[in-house]
Amino acid sequence: MERDGTRAGLIGRRTERRLLDGLLAHVRTGRSEVLVLRGEAGIGKSELLKYLIEGAAGCRVVRASGVQSEMELSYAGLHQLCAPLLGRLDDLPEPQRIALSTAFGMQSGPAPDRFLVGLSTLSLLAGRGGEQPLVCVVDDAQWLDSVSAQTLQFVARRLLADSLLLVFAVREPASRDILTDLPELVLRGLTEDESHTLLDSVVPGPIDPGVRERIVAETQGNPLALLELPRGLTEVELAGGFGEPDVRPLSSQIESGFVRRIEALPDRARHLLILAAVEPVGDVALIRRAGELLGTDADAALTEAEASGLIRFGTWARFRHPLVRSAAYRTADVQERRRVHRALADAIDADVDPDRRAWHLAGAATGPDEAVAVELERSAARAQARGGIAAAAAFLHRSMELTPDPVRRSDRALAAARAKLQAGVFEAARELVEAAELGHLDEVGAARALLLRGQIMSASKSASAGLPMLLDAAGRLQPHDAALARQTYRDAIYAALTAGRLAKGGVRDVAEAVLSTPRHRAAPTLEDDLLTALSHVITDGYIKGAPALRQAVAAFHKEEVTDEARLGWLPLVCRMAHSVWDFEAWSVLSARLVELAREAGALTVLSSALLLRLSNRVFAGDLPGAGLLVAEARAIGEATGSSFFAHYGALVVEPFKGREATTRGAIDAIAQDRLLQGEGKVLTATQWAAAVLYNGLGRYEEALAAAVLGCANPQELGLSLQSRIELVEAAVRLGRAQEAASEAHTVEEMAQAAGTPWALGVAAGVRALMSEDAAADALHREAVELLDTTQARMDGARARLRYGEWLRGRGRRADARAQLSQAHETFSEAGAQAFADRARRELEAAGARVGRRGAAAPAVLTAQEAEIARLAHSGLTNGEIGARLVLSPHTVEWHLRKVFTKLGISSRKEISLQRLDGRQHS
Repeated sequence: MERDGTRAGLIGRRTERRLLDGLLAHVRTGRSEVLVLRGEAGIGKSELLKYLIEGAAGCRVVRASGVQSEMELSYAGLHQLCAPLLGRLDDLPEPQRIALSTAFGMQSGPAPDRFLVGLSTLSLLAGRGGEQPLVCVVDDAQWLDSVSAQTLQFVARRLLADSLLLVFAVREPASRDILTDLPELVLRGLTEDESHTLLDSVVPGPIDPGVRERIVAETQGNPLALLELPRGLTEVELAGGFGEPDVRPLSSQIESGFVRRIEALPDRARHLLILAAVEPVGDVALIRRAGELLGTDADAALTEAEASGLIRFGTWARFRHPLVRSAAYRTADVQERRRVHRALADAIDADVDPDRRAWHLAGAATGPDEAVAVELERSAARAQARGGIAAAAAFLHRSMELTPDPVRRSDRALAAARAKLQAGVFEAARELVEAAELGHLDEVGAARALLLRGQIMSASKSASAGLPMLLDAAGRLQPHDAALARQTYRDAIYAALTAGRLAKGGVRDVAEAVLSTPRHRAAPTLEDDLLTALSHVITDGYIKGAPALRQAVAAFHKEEVTDEARLGWLPLVCRMAHSVWDFEAWSVLSARLVELAREAGALTVLSSALLLRLSNRVFAGDLPGAGLLVAEARAIGEATGSSFFAHYGALVVEPFKGREATTRGAIDAIAQDRLLQGEGKVLTATQWAAAVLYNGLGRYEEALAAAVLGCANPQELGLSLQSRIELVEAAVRLGRAQEAASEAHTVEEMAQAAGTPWALGVAAGVRALMSEDAAADALHREAVELLDTTQARMDGARARLRYGEWLRGRGRRADARAQLSQAHETFSEAGAQAFADRARRELEAAGARVGRRGAAAPAVLTAQEAEIARLAHSGLTNGEIGARLVLSPHTVEWHLRKVFTKLGISSRKEISLQRLDGRQHS
């Protein structure tokens, strides 16, 4: 039933009220809803939130409000919203509980991954079981700290079936993009009739009709302006309109009206309003104590301030409108603001809230103050420990500004720059590095500054842009900090491999620098061995360097290393395992990296780990498993607003499925990504994908053209090596084997250097394509036999396909059918449809009857439903599936109920993977 909306301050808004009532109705039936209310100051957002809360009978309501002075304090807004629900913290899985507790400062520990905090928040808000629906209301969301805003946007994108309503109010124009790509309602002004009604309700005496029309026209239906502007007009002005017109923007006019009202208050009431404006939480007891320290009669001041109608004191102090807060702050000069900050600092218990005390001490400082700078530095360390990178950066930046000693100031500027970089504020980070370099930096400090410059350039532009600085920094760090230098060389060589042909310096420059570095330890570490071996591959060539690189990879496979080392080094190790054709190490280490990233909640590392793992699963012939990893990467991307990992995952998987539209879509999406414009690896990967696609589809001219580009820069390793194989196959099928002779010879040499069954099997297959008669027959058999001993089922099936095609061409139809039928079965099971169709056509040409698939079953399952069904079939619980796909357990359960209905089953045990493949949307 629609409510009439009759309440003070709420006139009109029938459509908006109907929408809010509908959202509440949906939530009561088990759905989740999200809405962002947008509009200018005073347009009525807060009044509609009040209407929503009044109508939320039977629901639990939690509230938060952004505060401008808290925008630098990470997780402040999120903590405010979640505080009433923290009694359920113990119900969360341990990694999530630890992440949220650490983020909120409830326990110490390593900084939690930001996205794990998002998943933890989702679980906390959605995990109410059969309890009443939850309504979360966030006012002034434009002033949320960035981490809280990002986390709540993460949650909002993942809600579906959780009996949860999340409503934000954002003042426009917002100073930054916030809560984008969510359902929104933009509030406009009241109608002319509604404006007249509201104006008449607040003007006690007669008003000239012309003045009334002018006020209504100039306020443009803004309710707060209609309520407040007449208060600033004299009786004469209301009667005849005699006065100077105000040409300032409307919000400034409203704020100026509040300023006049505040300045008219007794001094003690005005001082109290300033205290409340500076103290962002609204802690009435703290405001009272600080007022007494300023010599204010707190009781009288509270009474007078509340009587003004500008502020309300209850459990918390709440201004009538955010513009009242800013107006109160504007009435104070610099000296008065410093006195207020000092009083608040003195009123705060240093043991209870040391960070807020330090912030107010900084606000009270009149010049450099080492004692306060040290307190801010300690606050930064506490913020960083709970994942508040943005807060840590703010504390360090202020600490640097208050540091009197120039050497310490430079050190703190570098620390602040590092935190700004981690927070993604690249321009501020660059400015802080410049400030440090203008000060007093020793040799190590200068090297660290250069390292930061390289990292900023790599993160904000491209791998190639930051590469020269990373390389220079590593060399400068080597004599002073070998461990940091080694990590920097690792990052530089990884960046160089990624930048590839587009690198300004080039991977060879990095490799030569690594090899020229003196070794101070008698026993090199695993990391030293890996960097040295890889560098030799680059400088001396693959043939000479591959055996040592394979040994280095095997050492990481066999020996125990710390979790920290694994997270830092396994991405490079997995990449090299692929390059030296060590399928077992690639399989084991990529699985270990994904598991480690999941357990640690390091979702940023997990995104990269998923790509390494899904590539391995593709070559293992497990396209459904790879598809699940793509889905997981997509879920992280949707939650974080970055689609790169999902696109790159699709780039690896889709070509083998033979889906030209989706493959081309992934290629185009990656090729057009502005942040990837300087990475040669992207050119290699997209051309390799096109070559695989067109070889599968039998369009060999296009496959050859793509493969030529894909293997143009062999120093990129990885898919550059794989492109050679695609080139040989396409060229031979076109009858142009001589064009592939050089590449075929290179594959043979590299395979011998690697010496693994995978490498030797692939090389035998390449030599078979280039050979004739008995030699070709023997080489095809060798390829099949060698690859059958490995987990590389996709290459094994392709070897059988090529052998079967060769046999049929020589009239050996029975032998051809034996090879082709096994290839067809493997491709069909893997979902490699284009290659399966190619094998089927050859089988039919060899005289076999191949059962064609009947008419496709109705595509009743969405991609997400199919992914959830597969994970459920694998034995994962709803909570585990939710953690993988960044969904709440309730949403997973909702999807599974739909799957059961569509498939006509009643339990997870009845899920059939074959039925899933036949009933999923393409």
